[in-house]
Amino acid sequence: MRLLVIRHAIAVPAGTPGIPDDERPLTSAGRRRFGRAARGLARIAERPDVLLTSPLPRARATAEIAAQAWGRVRPRDEPTLARGSVGQIVALLGTLPREATVALVGHEPTLSSLLAGVLGSARNEALALRKGGAALVDLDGAPGDGGRLI
Repeated sequence: MRLLVIRHAIAVPAGTPGIPDDERPLTSAGRRRFGRAARGLARIAERPDVLLTSPLPRARATAEIAAQAWGRVRPRDEPTLARGSVGQIVALLGTLPREATVALVGHEPTLSSLLAGVLGSARNEALALRKGGAALVDLDGAPGDGGRLI
């Protein structure tokens, strides 16, 4: 499996009055910057067979921008990416075909923990993704068996 991990783009800051955390949208700058990043990502990373996203608005919007850049792929909401544990995400990946390219759009700190886990590292902070950041990992075996950062 090839796993592309994408952190949502720049969103309205947490704690913004009148906007609950779960409803924070992307900022216009976040949309614009990630649009450029997604076009670049589409040039260097093959279109995923599956694009799973946290259903929270900031992740969903990021996934839609990425899908538009790749074309012919639609984001699918996956609640595990909003509130699930790394173990639950790894279990989810285990249900997908091993030859698939899978893109996940989600949130920190879960994504850096997922990356650390699949790369066999205990240093989550060294793998933290910036907003709109992405990492591509080759998983030769099952998702829990470890992988190689591309």
